[in-house]
Amino acid sequence: MSLITETNKDKEKHSKSSQMILLGEKEISSLIYHDIFDYPLTPLELINWTAGEKVVFKNTEDIKISTKNGFLFLDGKEGCTLKRLMRKRVSKRKIEKAKKAAKILSFLPSLKMIGVTGALAMNNANEESDIDFLLVTSKGALWTTRLLILAVLRMFGIPRRKYGDKRTKDRLCLNIWLDESDLAWNKKSRNIFTAHEISQIIPILNKNSVYEKLLSVNSWITDYWPNATNARAGREKTKSKQKRNGPVTRLIELLARDMQYKYMKKKITRETVTSTRALFHPVDWASVIFSKLEVYMGKKSSL
Repeated sequence: MSLITETNKDKEKHSKSSQMILLGEKEISSLIYHDIFDYPLTPLELINWTAGEKVVFKNTEDIKISTKNGFLFLDGKEGCTLKRLMRKRVSKRKIEKAKKAAKILSFLPSLKMIGVTGALAMNNANEESDIDFLLVTSKGALWTTRLLILAVLRMFGIPRRKYGDKRTKDRLCLNIWLDESDLAWNKKSRNIFTAHEISQIIPILNKNSVYEKLLSVNSWITDYWPNATNARAGREKTKSKQKRNGPVTRLIELLARDMQYKYMKKKITRETVTSTRALFHPVDWASVIFSKLEVYMGKKSSL
């Protein structure tokens, strides 16, 4: 990545508070993607989030990049630097709330991992943002663990965002549940958006290196964001012996799943609900992102 300041003549055409710079194609592609979220990057962050081989944007030749307050961004978007600084302060407070909730839940033996996801994982949450959690449970214990977690949250008075709830501020949104035997995203779900969402996870509870296993079985994310995680390291270390549950435990899990599924069945739209995973994402955010990137990727292109 080379930072080459423009000529004095060119500088006069722009605000004195910002400078134009030249970057490589992959760096520009990264800034284009993060601009969708009003998220300027520092030079170090740009290195960490340099786009990978699968990110192929078109029409980047005329894209102009500016710098201000230590951030890099698309020309004309200097206002997002202040927004990011403000959201960073808000996110710090929300992360502390997330850690407190994770500490309360950590005593549950079947809960293996809690990861902060979404905007908060990027320190880009606003005041009204909720706190998105990804949770990983022991094999064959997802639905039993989910029941226990919901009970514990209610017991301790920790606010949780429920289906259709308009109240979002500081509420836990438990929208991704994974059984530790089913951590890999399938090929249809592998794209630039999902890769970024996985790469940005902040583990705040991590038993038996489940977070590392999650990255390892999803090493495909490095085709999109090669520097964001160490997912390539130890990709062969994905197999581990898992204790088989007894018949009583399996029966309880089955009953827990059936009970919860009957409750949520009428509300399901595009959510994924199986014995080993529950993904509560009624909005197809990947499609939203693709529509915003269409000018750079073409109508028939896919990332």
